[in-house]
Order: sequence, then C-alpha cells, then structure tokens
Amino acid sequence: MTKHPFNAAEEWQKLKNGIRQLAKQEILPRFEKVGFEEKQDGSLLTEADLEMQKATQSFLLQNWPQFAFLGEEMSQQQQEDALKSTQGCWILDPIDGTSNFASGIPVYAVSLALMIEGRLVAGLVYDPDRDEMFAARHTLGAELNDKPLIAKTAKTKLKQTSGIIDFKRLTPELACRIIHDNPYSSQRSFGSVALDWCWIAAGRGHIYLHGAQNIWDYAAGYLILHEAGGQSCTLDGEDVLLPKVQKRAAVAATTPELFQQWHDYLQI
Repeated sequence: MTKHPFNAAEEWQKLKNGIRQLAKQEILPRFEKVGFEEKQDGSLLTEADLEMQKATQSFLLQNWPQFAFLGEEMSQQQQEDALKSTQGCWILDPIDGTSNFASGIPVYAVSLALMIEGRLVAGLVYDPDRDEMFAARHTLGAELNDKPLIAKTAKTKLKQTSGIIDFKRLTPELACRIIHDNPYSSQRSFGSVALDWCWIAAGRGHIYLHGAQNIWDYAAGYLILHEAGGQSCTLDGEDVLLPKVQKRAAVAATTPELFQQWHDYLQI
C-alpha cells in the first residue's frame, strides 16, 4: 500500500470536511449569480472556478505541503510540471460541469484526487447541490457520505441498461451506430464527467461512454468507480488512467458482467 496521510481516518475526514466547506463557501453562493467567459478551447470559466481553485490550493498547501498541485485553471506547462513531482500531486477540477453551473443547471461537482508515483491513492467528488460526497482510497473501498459504496445493479443485460453517453466527442461512425442500434433501454448525458463516473458506481446509470476527458475530469471518479467494483477501459482497450495532460476516452460499467457486454458491443 502506498504511504500517504489519508490512510488515517482523521486526516481523511479532515480532507473531506475541508472540501465540503470550501464548496459551500465559494461555489454555492455564486450559483445563478455569476457570469462567465469562454476559454481558448471553447469551455467556460466563471469566478467560482477561479475562487474555488485558489481556496482549495491554499487549504491543501496549508495542511499537506509535501504534494504538488495541478488545477484545471493552470497553464499546461504548470500542470505537466506538477505531475512530475516525486512526492505526489493533487489533481483538481474546481467545478466539473462549468457549462451547467453557468447555465443554472444544478449538475456539477468538485473533483479532487491525489496521485503518487502514477497511482491514484485518494479521490473525492463533492456535489454541493445534493450535498453528496463520493470518495475512495486505494484498496480501502469507495463511499458515499461516509457509507460504503458498492457498484451493483439488478440489470444483467445490456438492453436493460441506462447508458450515460456523451455523443459529442465520439467519431461520427460510432455515434451513428449506437443511435441506430439503440443497445440500451435509455440514454442520458449530464454534462459532468466526475459525476458520470460516480453515478455509474452508484447504479444511477449502468454503462458509460465518453470520447475525450482530461485527467482532472476523470481522476477521482475513476478511482471511486474501481474501488466500488466497477470496470473501465478506453476505446482502444487501454487503462483510462494515464498520468499525463492528455485526453482519454472512457468506457465503463457498473458490474463486470455489463462491462463485458458493453466492451463486446463496442468491439474493443
């Protein structure tokens, strides 16, 4: 087991409580009250993103200064340098689902993970609107609001599932095939990658497909799903987790049985 402070229950609770408090302080009061600007990549940025990142970085530095820090609202060079830290690196998306947040849609979350030597050792995704804290530590399982989270569903066939599918970033060929075949019972797209992973872990959706997500989008959710018992890979059959600032496709499911069926359908 990789050594880190969050194997200790007291430090783990301190981290979760701190992120919850910061989100309530920096994000919730600004919901439906702030404007936004468009970044170079076309994504949105609000005052809440910047203030939450600043406050979180300060909180982490004050309590666990040994770890480097990677935030979404940093330059790519700064992000890449942080990932090279031999001590470990925090990976933060201050608001995953900024487009929803800026539009007054209450589907967004704070995503924070700790990576040491290329391995995710701790992660949490906090949904301020629902006051739901999804969290996980490597080999210690996943949790939702301090109760064990186990990925399970009564669905056993692909055709019975609810799919969380982001069509925008898929190839036209794959998107059209899925639309034509309709291999699931129903389909959703929520606009928050971090919550997508967590909701698959919680059985709120059963299969997942997204064509391109950044490490700050998926890191915490990836750990939570896998610690809960779910499975994932890329469209090329590789591990989604890659300790680089590089977009990754994600294929996932709540149970191994459904994952195999989804994997086979996608011809991975």
